[in-house]
Amino acid sequence: MFGRSRGAGAPKSGHSRSGGPTALLAASATFSVFLIVAIIAAWSVFYAPGPAARQGDSTIVTLPSGAGVSAIAANLKAAGVIRSTDMFKAAATLTGADRKLRAGEYEVPAKASLRSVLVLLVEGKVVRHYVTLPEGWSSAQAVDILNNQPLLTGEITDIPEEGSLWPDTYEIGRGDTRASIIARMTTAQTDNLARLWSARSPRTVARSPEEAVILASIVEKETGVASERPRVAAVFSNRLRIGMRLESDPTIEYGVTKGRPLRRGLRRSEIDQPNAWNTYQIDGLPPTPIANPGRDAIAAVLNPPPSNELFFVADGTGGHVFASSYEQHLANVARWREVERRKAGLPPTPVAPAPIAAPAEPTAATVPPGVVVPQGARVITIPQTAPAQ
Repeated sequence: MFGRSRGAGAPKSGHSRSGGPTALLAASATFSVFLIVAIIAAWSVFYAPGPAARQGDSTIVTLPSGAGVSAIAANLKAAGVIRSTDMFKAAATLTGADRKLRAGEYEVPAKASLRSVLVLLVEGKVVRHYVTLPEGWSSAQAVDILNNQPLLTGEITDIPEEGSLWPDTYEIGRGDTRASIIARMTTAQTDNLARLWSARSPRTVARSPEEAVILASIVEKETGVASERPRVAAVFSNRLRIGMRLESDPTIEYGVTKGRPLRRGLRRSEIDQPNAWNTYQIDGLPPTPIANPGRDAIAAVLNPPPSNELFFVADGTGGHVFASSYEQHLANVARWREVERRKAGLPPTPVAPAPIAAPAEPTAATVPPGVVVPQGARVITIPQTAPAQ
């Protein structure tokens, strides 16, 4: 009526719908591309090789106990193991590793990827260190070993009792105290000795675990050949049964050095000089062990084989030859001296052996069959069953 066209009016400002779905799709596509690029970039960073080691083929890094992911990331960055603390924290958070990282000392290979570093820390593949107390070493030497180990902390000023430490290889960690390692050695000795004592044979002359350790320490120092320990233990057991002195050179050395290496041969004056450990001069066992014996030496003392041997001497090859009579022993000594002369480039000895005195008759029925008791030996009675402890 008024001549207006209903469809010809201009669109209202701000309400145009032209391109709405298209713009949304374009924005979504742009975001998807960005997301894909970000994922690819993160993936490449996660798996890409990391920094090279500053020295050598790996880097040692120590992560303190109780450290959070930020402190760990800072440690790794300072050590040159990772390039970015933010990337490490993000990767740790996204993978859930941030709740599983373990403290300790780690050896990170050069150019390890971020993923490899996280796996290493989550699995706790820490660097392992070991310290060994060899069989037959004294407590003073054990303290030397620990004091010279730079990974450990604290000083040991008091030498542990001789024979109180268990020879073995112990795992240690950086920062462990030396006192804690001594405590572990002591506990191991107590536990192992109790088990060995409970399995002792009625043939043992040891009347207590302490006596077993004393005699085992002498056996340990007399021979470095494992197969000889039972025979050496039997010789000393037979001597103790008949009241014959042990006459063991290592006991003299201990009286002179108190467990430190002598680094020379014994002097005649030292053999003749009485001291508490000199078994050439004292009857029976010395008052303390002369070293820390190992399992085999203690077992040999507590389970000595049947034997009538009373003597042994070096054979010149690192082992020993054994004898049940003094005459046989003197012949073995003469052969050993000839071996030593040949080694020194000297001619054979033309001197005949000295006359041998007739052995004394046994004075008690406790002497093992076939044992010849040297003149002047005192025979004592040992119970046939081990005393209860």
